Amino acid sequence: MHGAPPAPIPAPALVDGHGRAIRYLRVSVTDRCDLRCRYCMAEEMTFLPRAQLLSLEEIAIIAERFIARGVRKIRLTGGEPLVRRDVAELTRRLGRHVGAGLDELTMTTNGTRLAEHADALYRAGIRRINVSLDSRDPERFRFITRTGDVARVLAGIFAARDAGLAVKINMVALHGLNEGEIAPMLAWCGENGFDLSLIETMPLGSIDEDRADRFLPLTRVFADLSSRFTLTPSDHSSGGPARYWRVAPWGTKLGLISPLTHNFCDACNRVRLTTEGLLYMCLGQEDRVDLKAALRDGGVAGLDAAIDAALAAKPAAHDFRISAGAAPAVARHMSVTGG
Repeated sequence: MHGAPPAPIPAPALVDGHGRAIRYLRVSVTDRCDLRCRYCMAEEMTFLPRAQLLSLEEIAIIAERFIARGVRKIRLTGGEPLVRRDVAELTRRLGRHVGAGLDELTMTTNGTRLAEHADALYRAGIRRINVSLDSRDPERFRFITRTGDVARVLAGIFAARDAGLAVKINMVALHGLNEGEIAPMLAWCGENGFDLSLIETMPLGSIDEDRADRFLPLTRVFADLSSRFTLTPSDHSSGGPARYWRVAPWGTKLGLISPLTHNFCDACNRVRLTTEGLLYMCLGQEDRVDLKAALRDGGVAGLDAAIDAALAAKPAAHDFRISAGAAPAVARHMSVTGG
């Protein structure tokens, strides 16, 4: 698992049936999580048997094949990626490719284990992380996550900053729950040198509540923030769907991810690999290809053929809608596909 990256086997670039170049791979290394956020999971979750999961070696082979075919950014996600015992070895292996085919290796984490891993992540080649944080109020944070200790997450965030990692906070905007914290969160991020991305709740997987009750359109949030802060449009791109603004006086960035009020599918540049080896071409559709089976049955040639089939089947857009009593857009939870 150490040494220089292997020389890639040539293969066609990744372009889907709609002419979009695929440059971004999100990898869910586990569907497990040590929190149970209300908008994401049911309180009693059934996770995949470990025998069904990709091995670390298989994840690495698949990711390296995507790099060889033109992917420039990889994000490790979950579930919570830091609950997987061998994730440090995976970050070290993929980190060898940064600057040698890969522009960036990043991670999204809930922060609960970040304090103990931050230095190792930096040494592996990660320079930027996203931390999910929907509230800094201890009681509200515990309510949203059902089990979480916000002090532990905050300690992880500052440990990451001290280790040299750029930190972006991901905050899901929740009507009647944390909307009063959004402006203070933006100010707190600015004062501490963190960027902030606000996210509309997405209709993925069955949960114990009606998402329509918590849906908060970011158009309304942005109007409020614009009256409180000086926001200047930015052409910054992180490779994902967010639109960005610079926040004065700090110069930090505010990102908006609005799958319901601002469809961003025309510029989609990403695909998602689940922990059991399924490649989903769209977060909001069920189209998928089994890369684990392709790799095990046909090696690299079989993997390439399956990737080509996936690109040809990538849909033009998701079909997210939220309304009272409506079924989720897809049955799988976000933790399966990767947050």
